[in-house]
Amino acid sequence: MAHRSWCAEHPGTISNERLEFLGDAILGWVVADLAFRRFAELPEGALTGVRKGVVNALALAEVAEELDLGAFLLLGRGEDAAGGREKPSILSDALEAVLGAVYVDGGPQEAYALVERLIGPRLAATAEHLDHLDHKSRLQEQVATEGGPPPEYVTRAEGPDHAKRFFASVVVAGEVIGEGTGRSKKAAEQSAAAAACATLDRADDGDPGDPSGGDGDGDGDPGG
Repeated sequence: MAHRSWCAEHPGTISNERLEFLGDAILGWVVADLAFRRFAELPEGALTGVRKGVVNALALAEVAEELDLGAFLLLGRGEDAAGGREKPSILSDALEAVLGAVYVDGGPQEAYALVERLIGPRLAATAEHLDHLDHKSRLQEQVATEGGPPPEYVTRAEGPDHAKRFFASVVVAGEVIGEGTGRSKKAAEQSAAAAACATLDRADDGDPGDPSGGDGDGDGDPGG
């Protein structure tokens, strides 16, 4: 599969971008259809949350990693040296290109079956934890309910560009109530927000607990 960085170094090579476009549309169609059929009790807003929980760069990159798609990418020298085979944005695009290729080669039924096999098992887990998917929104609501000021996030990055790690702390009323890490600023903030929610939950139960939320790499964050 040819990434545009490869095509820039090899004129005349066709990139995957057209297949990515097609695969993105197929993915949206199949996931919407599966969610509509499987979760008859969910309203429109919840169905949208289920879709966002599995159709986002981080979630799709996890599927691509399971398939080892990174090993089959043609990348430019600079992108390859910068760890492009592990970048969620590139891996998610690669998965969409595969779906587009299956549609072109095998038709809509084969493409539908592939999406159902790869993404379908994740839908139930996403629906079960729908209220916890966007930890930042949940934290903001929880803090507001308790009469506190809006949470503030302090982030920093460490390491080279190809292996950068982000660290985030969430502060409420001048106090750090959650910390987290991730491979992106958004993932780190979501991880910190999840830890903060857990801290507040334990405080309500009389247990102060640990404000550290660990690593947010696997967080399929659909929210801002």
